[in-house]
Amino acid sequence: MAEYIKSKKYTGVIYNLLKNKDRSYYIFYKVNGKTYRVHIGKKSEGITEAYCHQKRNDAINKLKFGDTDSIIKTKVKVDTFDVITQRYLEYFQIHNRDSLNHESRYRNHIQPFIGDKSVTDITVADLENIQREKLKKLSPQTVNHIIQLIGTIFNYNILHKYIKVENPVQRTKLLKVNNERQRYLETDEIETLFDVVKNDKQLLLFTKLALHTGARLHTLCNIKKKDINLEKQTVFLQDYKNGTFYTSFLSGDIIKLLKTRLRQIKSQDFILLFGTDPNNIDTYISKKLRPILNNLFNTELERNDRQNRVVIHSLRHTFASHLAINGTPIYTIQKLMNHKDINMTLRYAKLAPDSGKEFIENLYV
Repeated sequence: MAEYIKSKKYTGVIYNLLKNKDRSYYIFYKVNGKTYRVHIGKKSEGITEAYCHQKRNDAINKLKFGDTDSIIKTKVKVDTFDVITQRYLEYFQIHNRDSLNHESRYRNHIQPFIGDKSVTDITVADLENIQREKLKKLSPQTVNHIIQLIGTIFNYNILHKYIKVENPVQRTKLLKVNNERQRYLETDEIETLFDVVKNDKQLLLFTKLALHTGARLHTLCNIKKKDINLEKQTVFLQDYKNGTFYTSFLSGDIIKLLKTRLRQIKSQDFILLFGTDPNNIDTYISKKLRPILNNLFNTELERNDRQNRVVIHSLRHTFASHLAINGTPIYTIQKLMNHKDINMTLRYAKLAPDSGKEFIENLYV
């Protein structure tokens, strides 16, 4: 049986301590000689002793005026994870054209597990269960993306004060992943790729931009005409991974391609939107380019060979790798890749021509 503790400050306010150290608050008062106890809510839901005290006073005042029907009899409503996800997705759709990936990931991988649960009832154990189940068919990296999306949804709603709970993702350990892709395209492979996509204006422009800027897929798909300055040969980019903006540079035949493309569109138009759905261009390009990369470079590789398979992100890796091969200073590569952490950039240092080979060759000469 629960043991109730009286508030030291407020009359008629009690609470009991839960196993997770949360507090469940109640108020009690008398009506016609009978004592009533009403559950108000949990501390994790934002309920305080002062709030309970105010609710008790409201109830007593209503009793004095004979309004017994409106005395608080229901506990504070708590949102389900479905509710806070919908709130986040509505926000995300305003600021990001490609929201379908988030919606699909939630619907297929998250909603069946915690969609109908109160946000106050979602625990680390729930998230670990999602990890176990999803690892049966998905890669550790993909499972981590699922958990991180849950954390993002919680953080958005906490930041905007829609809910007052602890984000359980903060106490959930992500899976270990070997993220370092070894594979990048050699110059002859780049030419082969260009030759294959040359008759598809959308894919040709995308691959040229990817290999000239090193930007991620979602960043490239959100470039508008207004972001490009042909006179200065620059492009203004938004890094959706870390929420920053940066400038990259354009050169060579990409300038000619862009001049042709920019004459066809208006300032606010997306340069990679060739009649496709503006809300789904990332997915559209992925579906078109992935089989081409597989046919050209992945025919003899296992599907789970992350280090050696060529994927769309390999174009970004190729950009950085060739910068290093050409002797670009590591801090310049960091700037061009928009890496927050220099350690992300240092993995390319081994490709630099001054990586140490010549010093070893002349060590004892």
